[in-house]
Amino acid sequence: MIKFGQSKLYRSNDYGKTFLDVTDLINNTFIRTEFGIAIGPENSGKVIMTGDVSGEEGARIFASADFGKTFTHHDLPFIPLIQITYNPRNADILLVISSHNQLWLSKDFGINWTKIHDMVCMVKWGLENSIFFTSHPNGSCIDRGMLELKRTTDYGKSIKTVANNIFSFGLGGRFLFASVMTGKGTLRTIHVSVDQGEVWNMAQLPPVGHEEFYSILAANDDMVFMHVDEPGDNGFGTIYVSDDRGLVYSKSLERHLYTTTGGDTDFTNVTSLRGVFITSTLAEDSSVQSVVSFDQGGEWVPLRKPDNSKCDVTAKDPEKCSLHIHAAYSTSMRLNVPMLPLSEPNAVGLIVAHGSVGDSISTMNPDVYVSDDGGYSWFKALKGPHHYSILDSGGLMVAVEHSPTELINQIKFSTDEGQCWGVYNFTKEPIYFTGLASEPGAHSMNVSLWGYRDSVISQYWVSFTIDFRELLTRDCKEDDYVQWLAHSDDISDPDDGCMLGYKEKFLRLRKDSVCWNGRRYEARPQPTPCLCTLDDYLCDFGYFRKENSSECLEQAELKGHDLEFCLHGEEEQLKTSGYRKIPGDKCEGGKMPKRKEIDLRTRCVSDIVGSEIQSPVLKSSSSSAIIITVTIVMLLSIAAGVLFIKKYVCGGRFLVHRYSVLQQHVEANGLDGVEGLDNVDEPLETNHAPNGKIQFHDDSDEDLLE
Repeated sequence: MIKFGQSKLYRSNDYGKTFLDVTDLINNTFIRTEFGIAIGPENSGKVIMTGDVSGEEGARIFASADFGKTFTHHDLPFIPLIQITYNPRNADILLVISSHNQLWLSKDFGINWTKIHDMVCMVKWGLENSIFFTSHPNGSCIDRGMLELKRTTDYGKSIKTVANNIFSFGLGGRFLFASVMTGKGTLRTIHVSVDQGEVWNMAQLPPVGHEEFYSILAANDDMVFMHVDEPGDNGFGTIYVSDDRGLVYSKSLERHLYTTTGGDTDFTNVTSLRGVFITSTLAEDSSVQSVVSFDQGGEWVPLRKPDNSKCDVTAKDPEKCSLHIHAAYSTSMRLNVPMLPLSEPNAVGLIVAHGSVGDSISTMNPDVYVSDDGGYSWFKALKGPHHYSILDSGGLMVAVEHSPTELINQIKFSTDEGQCWGVYNFTKEPIYFTGLASEPGAHSMNVSLWGYRDSVISQYWVSFTIDFRELLTRDCKEDDYVQWLAHSDDISDPDDGCMLGYKEKFLRLRKDSVCWNGRRYEARPQPTPCLCTLDDYLCDFGYFRKENSSECLEQAELKGHDLEFCLHGEEEQLKTSGYRKIPGDKCEGGKMPKRKEIDLRTRCVSDIVGSEIQSPVLKSSSSSAIIITVTIVMLLSIAAGVLFIKKYVCGGRFLVHRYSVLQQHVEANGLDGVEGLDNVDEPLETNHAPNGKIQFHDDSDEDLLE
C-alpha cells in the first residue's frame, strides 16, 4: 500500500515544559501509527521510528542512540509486519518479522540486516540472548497446531527444533510454555520447560478446546498465575496458581471474569504491596464483583466498604456492601472510566482507582477511591471520574476531572495521599482536556497535561507542564517519616503483619509532612521471618479449602487413590497431607505439613510435542497459555487536519448487578482421562495488557500467546 503524507515530531528535554519541532530529523517522513515508535530498554537512549517511503512501497527506519537528539535513517530490505524489538540485554541487537513472514536480525542497531529464517509465525526473546520462534514446515502460519518451535542461542548461526505440534508459545519468568495439540480432536494442553526447551513436562491443568483459551496473568521465577477458560462463550474461567516448577497447579479463584481472547479481565497486580492482586468475578446472575487477594492468590475476599461512602442502588442491604473496582472490563463496556487502577512500587501501599460501592459494579459515574495500606481499607478521595497520577514516590498525587465536553483549566493536588486536595489554575484560557502524563517510576515532580483548543477555523493541540517542586520546597528529613508495618493493623502486635512467611517494615512519609522525597528516595523494606502456619500453604493437588477456612480438605472423588504424575520423564507418586508451601513463602519452623514425591522408577515419555523431545505427561489433563503486554505509544501525526476525540459512551446499556455470596472454593469437577482413578521474594510481573475488546472470543489462545 502506497502512503503519502508526513508526521510531525517534537522533542522536549525539560520534562515537557518546552517542545522543539524536530521534524527535519526524520525528513518529513510518515511514521507508522500502529508500531511506529520503539523505545529501547531501560535507560539506553535508543529510539527507532519506522516510516513509509513516501510514494513508494517500502520501509525506512530512523534510529537514535542519544534520546532523539539525532537520527540516522536506513532503508530496510523488507517491510516490517510487527514492531521492531530490542534484545533486553543489548539494545544494539534488533529483531523483526517481515510482511513475508521472514525473521530478520540486526547486530548494529539497524544498519545491516540478516535473514535468519523463512515462514516465521511468532518470535520472542528468551533468556541469555536466546531467540524462540515458531515456523511451519509447509510454509503457512494458518495451520495452527502443526507449528515447530525453534530456538537459536547464537543469533541464527545454528537453529534447533525444541518442540512440534505447537499451537502457540510464550515465556513468563524462567518458564517456557507451549500450547500443544493433543491429537484428540481440537484439544490442547500446556507443556512447560525450565531449561529453554530441552526437557518438557505437562502442566497439571484442564485441557481446552477450540473455543477456550489459557492466559498467563502474572509470572516470576517462582510461580505462575494461570487463567483457564471454561467451555462455551460464558465470559469466565478459573485462576490456578503453580508450584515453583510451573507443573502442579492449585485452584485459586473460580468464575474469574475474562470475557474475550486476549482482553477483558480486571486482573491487576498491585505493585505497591507484595502479594496483593485485585480482579473481578462473574456470578451466575451475570453480576460482577471485585475481589482481592493479599497472599498471592491463596484466598480471595471482597473489598471492604469505604467508611465515607454509602451503598448505592445495587445493594440489597444499605448497611452491607463492598467496594468494586472499575478496570479493563468497565472500559470495554464503554463506561465513564478514563483510567485503570494505579499503583507504583516506590509509593508503598498506595492504590488509586475508580470504583462504586454496592453489591456489584455499577454503570453510574464512578468516583475515585484511594487505599494507603495496599487494599485493606479504602476511602473516597474524589467525586466523579478523573485522570490521576502519583508523583514523588507517593508524596504527591495529582488529578484532573474527566469531562470531554467541558472546558478545563484546573488541576487538583494532594500531599497527604488523597485525603485533602488543593486546586491550581494552570491556564487562563481553558482547554478541552485529553490526557495526563508523568515520568514513569513516580519519582518526578513534573506532570504534563494535553488537550486542544477550538478556534474559528481550526483546532490545535496544546500542552502544559507543571513543576510541583515550587510547591514542595522543603526536603524531607528523618522526622518526616514514620515506621509502617505492611499487612498489619497493629504494629505493636508481634503476630501481626506476617504475609508469605515474613514481615516487612517501611519508613513512610507522615501524612502531615509537606516536603519533597526526592529522586533518590527508595522504599526499602526491613524483612523479619515468621513461623509457618497453614496460611503459608496452598492446598495441594486433589485438595480444596472451604470458605473462611485455612484447612485443606481432600476431594471426595480422589479419596483412597494414589496421585501419580510425570516429571522429567520419570513417573512419580505424590504423598501429601494436603498442603504445599506457597512459592516464594519464606516462613521458618512452625507448622510444616508433610509432602513428598516418590520416584516410581518408571519411564513416562509422550510424543505430543514431538518424537525427539522428552515430554513427560501428567496423568490428569493439562493446558495453558500467555498474555504478552502490548504497549501502545501515542504518536502525534498531522493528517488532513482532522482531530478525532474518543469518548466513553454508555450506549444505553445498563448492567444489572446483584451478587450472591462469593464462593472461595466449590468441589472440583471430576478429572477425565486420569488413569487409575474412578470417575474421575521477587515481585510478580504481569504481561497482561487490557485491550478494550468487548466481543467474545472465537478462537483459543491465539491472541494470548502473541
